[in-house]
Amino acid sequence: SPAAIAITEQPVSVSVPMGYSFSLRCRAEGRTSLQYQWFCQHQSVCREIPGATKQDLPITAQQTQLYTCRINDLYRNAVFSNWVKVEVHQCVARGLPPRLWRGEPVIVLNPTEQRVEVGKPLQLQCAAMGVPAPTYQWYRNGNLLEQQKKKKLWVTHAKVSDSGTYLCCASNSHGEHWTNAVDVHIGKTLPPPEHLQLCRLVFLLATGKIALLVGNNHYQHHPNLMAPITDVFELSLLLEQLGFQVVSLLD
Repeated sequence: SPAAIAITEQPVSVSVPMGYSFSLRCRAEGRTSLQYQWFCQHQSVCREIPGATKQDLPITAQQTQLYTCRINDLYRNAVFSNWVKVEVHQCVARGLPPRLWRGEPVIVLNPTEQRVEVGKPLQLQCAAMGVPAPTYQWYRNGNLLEQQKKKKLWVTHAKVSDSGTYLCCASNSHGEHWTNAVDVHIGKTLPPPEHLQLCRLVFLLATGKIALLVGNNHYQHHPNLMAPITDVFELSLLLEQLGFQVVSLLD
């Protein structure tokens, strides 16, 4: 019967930097001696880990994977531990020497300021490393948001009342760490896309070298000039060779 084996210590999920070494632990009790076998799953392919037949599974973190341990006794009873996630972060937070790290939460991704139109989705993201893996709790204007307990805060249809200052607390048995606080603006209407495109264009032009050439020929109180059109053409060629973006206007 399945009750013949009782898991006394389940493995726990962790969130660690690339290259970090640690062990997943599983403990069980049974009526006979027990055998352990670890499995891992990456991108929906589950496989037995060769030689992983001890209670502890040593890992050097390379990629995010799921793990479980199967325990069986000599009567062919078998149970599986909980699936646990080993989340691997490519980026290590600056100023964190992993050898001095005891597994307390360390923020590796902070949320960013958002401007969202009413009725559109609002998404904020954060991430933290921790052993065990941290739990998350989001706050708006200092008030705990009951439903928002994941790395990603998600509001399907933003309301004006969703505006405010947001932050998230990542915590585990070693302590807690807070993300930066960010402002979220929910507005009735935001500028139309063409307006934003124009802003981007102006920004691009402002960051480069731009020359505006105006060739005027028709003056009210002055005879026509000799060759403003030719002058503009020749000047624009010269300026383009010097790396300017040239806008030429005539009259």
